[in-house]
Amino acid sequence: MPNQPDPRDNHLLAALSADEYERLLPDLTLAPMILGDTLCEPYIKMQNVYFPVDSIVSLLCVMEDGGSAEIAVVGNEGIVGVSLFMGGDTTPNQAVVQSAGMAYKLSGRALKAEFYRSGPMQRLLLRYTQALLTQMAQTAVCNRHHSLDEQLCRWLLLSHDRLSSNELIMTQELIANMLGVRREGVTEAAGKLQRAGLIKYRRGHIAILDRSGLEERTCECYAVVKSEYDRLLDEAPVT
Repeated sequence: MPNQPDPRDNHLLAALSADEYERLLPDLTLAPMILGDTLCEPYIKMQNVYFPVDSIVSLLCVMEDGGSAEIAVVGNEGIVGVSLFMGGDTTPNQAVVQSAGMAYKLSGRALKAEFYRSGPMQRLLLRYTQALLTQMAQTAVCNRHHSLDEQLCRWLLLSHDRLSSNELIMTQELIANMLGVRREGVTEAAGKLQRAGLIKYRRGHIAILDRSGLEERTCECYAVVKSEYDRLLDEAPVT
C-alpha cells in the first residue's frame, strides 16, 4: 500500500522496546477510521484495540434518552480499548471516530499476551491509562465550571494536538454532540473565535489560524491534561 503509515506514528507503539514491538508487529493490521464509525458500544465486549496514527476517536457517555457528551479524546498519543487490559472487557462508554484517518488494530488476545508479560509495555499502558483518567476527570470539571467558549477552545486544542495539520473536518452539530450542548451555542462560540481571527470555519472544516490565541482563551483544563500526558508518557522512561 503506497504511503502506508508506520505503526510507530502512534506514540505508544513508538515507545515500546524493540523486542515488544517485534512481537506485536505481525498482529498489527492497518484499519481505516471513517468519520462517525463506532468502534465500541456500551457493555459489548471488545475484541480489538486501536492505535490511531492520524485519526481521532471520541469516548462518549451516552444517556438513556440518546443524549451524549464526550469524556475524552484519543489520538496518536494513545489507544482505544483500555478496558481490555484493565480486566473489564466492556465499558459503559461509546467510542466514535471524530476525525477520519487510519489506525492500527490489534486483537485483544495479542494485547493481553504482551501486557501480562509484566514488562515495559504494561507499565507504559498503565501510565497512559492514568493520563486518560486525568483527561476524563478534567473534562467533567470543565463542563460544570467553565464557559462554552472556554470548552470549545479546550476541545479545539486537544484535537489539534492529535493531528498533523491545522484543519479539522468537523461540523458544528457534531461538536455540539461531543460537548453535550445545543448547536446554537457552538455556532455562537465558534463565531466569536472566527471574528477574533483565531479560527476559520466553512462547511464542516475548521482551520486553526492562531493557536496561541486559543491557548489564551481556554481554561486551565487544557494545560492540566496536556502536562499530565507529557509527564507520564513523554518524560517517564518505559523501563
